[in-house]
Amino acid sequence: MKSPLNREQTIDLLRAHDINLTQPRIDIAHVLFSRMEHLSADQILAMVNETSPSASKATVYNTLKVLREAGLIREVIVDPTKVFFDPNTEPHHHLYDVVTGCLTDIPNHTLRVEGMPELPPGMVADGIDIVVRMRPGLQ
Repeated sequence: MKSPLNREQTIDLLRAHDINLTQPRIDIAHVLFSRMEHLSADQILAMVNETSPSASKATVYNTLKVLREAGLIREVIVDPTKVFFDPNTEPHHHLYDVVTGCLTDIPNHTLRVEGMPELPPGMVADGIDIVVRMRPGLQ
């Protein structure tokens, strides 16, 4: 996993990917890359607006789309109503606690997938994302 970035490193990262620098974009990216955690759009908005109310929900979603298209974050959909944005773009999988909403990484090398289905002609696998949903068991 990558190390957290300070504000200047975040700005350099955005510049290196030719992302237009605006204050809200810098603030949103800094929230993601300074923590290196799985965050929802609502969590990002709340954290950005704690220090300076410079972003709307639409701005957050638009910026997340720009960061995703630049390959800087991954979108992790744990269920149809819950999406997290992950600044760790290295291949890995996730554990999702359905009770607490906590999402944690599973290192890629700890899981093995066997029996891949045959893909249509001309197609190749682009990646495999596994989300293991868990909850406390009965005792």
